[in-house]
Amino acid sequence: MANQTAVRFGYPQTLIREYDHWLVLLREPQATLGSLILCAKSDATEFSALSREAYEEMGAVVTDIEHALKAAFSYEKINYLMLMMVDPNVHFHVIPRYSEARSACGLTVPDPGWPVVPQLGVAQEVSPAVREALIAHISGFWKE
Repeated sequence: MANQTAVRFGYPQTLIREYDHWLVLLREPQATLGSLILCAKSDATEFSALSREAYEEMGAVVTDIEHALKAAFSYEKINYLMLMMVDPNVHFHVIPRYSEARSACGLTVPDPGWPVVPQLGVAQEVSPAVREALIAHISGFWKE
């Protein structure tokens, strides 16, 4: 069963890829095009409480995320934000960064915080159809 943070971020409808210890979810709303959530599957609420195996797997997951997002959207920078203020389980907001708006799957998203802090409060809502299209688009670039 998924933890409450994964459910809060739309699991299983937003699932892009599942690993032994991690879930990669499409972030809704989209802060920038291709924004994701990297969510630990455990009930840990502190980063230090993750298992050794989760830490070891995290490197491969991050490599897969960066490969897929670079191929899908040609991001210029990428930010990993571990905020955990409202959603308690270990997770990161993965925010690809762009100097200009990017478009895909019928959605155009600017990066109003570029080149400094991402502006999560001005993120764009996505329809279920756009969510499915974005998940398929990103998944198409995932290493198998």
